[in-house]
Amino acid sequence: MHTDLSIGAMILGASGFVQAIMLVLVLASVFSWAVIVKRYRDYQSLETDNQFFEKRFWSGVELEQLFRTLEKDLPIPGSIEGVFQNGYRQFRHLYDQPELTVEAALESAERGMRAAYNRQLDVIGSNLTVLATIGSTSPYVGLLGTVWGIMSAFQGLAGAQQATLAMVAPGIAEALVATAMGLLAAIPAVVAYNRFSQWVEQFASSYDAFIDDFMALLLRQGSSLRADMAAAADSAVE
Repeated sequence: MHTDLSIGAMILGASGFVQAIMLVLVLASVFSWAVIVKRYRDYQSLETDNQFFEKRFWSGVELEQLFRTLEKDLPIPGSIEGVFQNGYRQFRHLYDQPELTVEAALESAERGMRAAYNRQLDVIGSNLTVLATIGSTSPYVGLLGTVWGIMSAFQGLAGAQQATLAMVAPGIAEALVATAMGLLAAIPAVVAYNRFSQWVEQFASSYDAFIDDFMALLLRQGSSLRADMAAAADSAVE
């Protein structure tokens, strides 16, 4: 007797429990691919936006002018621009409060940037745990379907007077499809998670370096601003 061992036939011929396992794995695979595509596009856009901002930042433009230009629009979630805006907004208290020391203004600016830095990394790293979960659990979910299918195949031989490989092979083949589907769901998720994690680490390193460079600029600007304020006060007294 000819047995149809095509993929479609094996899926349709599997038991209800194994089919449910397969459906879960298909949904997990679809969801992981949706996350992969979205995260890839987001990271590409974020990288382009960061490069554009850093080019403007290091072009020699006045920080106050750059801040006033950028604050009109909300920065892209997770961007380095958000770190800049948050830090410089705190530093601007030095303009409004003459009694505030440069050190206090710089400390406030650094706290603001570090807080923005942590928020930006949370945004950038969102949904990566989903990929890690799918990548780590899908093979075991598929294996559960396989074990269940093999158990069902051997239980079907209990009443047979003569057991042959031809009798058990279709059931085992149907069960092994679940393992294959588990691997197909897990492999792209694991590869994408590792690549995106590296991408997030690169963002974190560049943001950390930007904060250090920005703090050095603010220190020079704050000292210069305080000197100008002192000179203006001396001129007013004279």
